[in-house]
Amino acid sequence: MATSKERDREQEKGHLGMKTPPIVSQQEWEAARQQMLVKEKAFTRSRDALAAERRRMPWMVVEKEYEFEGPKGKASLLDLFEGRPQLILYRAFFEPGVFGWPEHACRGCSLGADQVTNLAHVNARDTTLVYASRAPQKDIERLKARMGWKMPWYTFTGSFDKDFGVDEYHGHNVFFRDGEQVFRTYFINNRGDEAMGTTWSYLDITPLGRQETWEDSPEGYPQTEPYKWWNWHDNYDAEPSPHPKWVDIITDPQGAALRRRDEEAKAS
Repeated sequence: MATSKERDREQEKGHLGMKTPPIVSQQEWEAARQQMLVKEKAFTRSRDALAAERRRMPWMVVEKEYEFEGPKGKASLLDLFEGRPQLILYRAFFEPGVFGWPEHACRGCSLGADQVTNLAHVNARDTTLVYASRAPQKDIERLKARMGWKMPWYTFTGSFDKDFGVDEYHGHNVFFRDGEQVFRTYFINNRGDEAMGTTWSYLDITPLGRQETWEDSPEGYPQTEPYKWWNWHDNYDAEPSPHPKWVDIITDPQGAALRRRDEEAKAS
């Protein structure tokens, strides 16, 4: 396998052996992009429709009680919700016998962990994301400190991983809680995990979705106007609703620019 220095030298030489696409004018490039954009938009609408169908998936009652070990000691599955109605639990492989132990977790799981969004945005939509592994808490805390990861990370102490299909391979299990009753609503693994990491990818696999008014959701589901709940990740507690000027800029950028110029003209 080539070293990084060898790859750098090859790049300096160029990629003359590659069969590249045709080189065209700006006008031709824009025309090709517009053709591709039709397919891109169709893909986006298809993804939205799939998420809408996912929100109508049947739920499964979780009748068995599960126990985990966390930074504060023993925790139930219900505790993992942290008081929110939705929970996404990712099974990461970090334990004896996994390549990289004890310095590292599985390379693939670690690559996924590096992509996890700032969880303040996910939490703002009533959703908690947690990781869980077989490693003891002291090793998990050491790993998180080394890698700079911030997500809650628990230790399996029972049969959860086997019961929910993640004893031999990674995956995201999604749950909804109604009071003290917990339901399993969705499961994604294999290459489906590749898309996870953004605020939107997480919310799209939850039963409530993004909770925005444009979404096709069952009657009675909570929804608010798009953009209005968006905030800086360190400002949700201080100011749950963004400043009106921020909403104005997002929802009506041209109008906001005109109003800003009028204000500047009056002030000069």
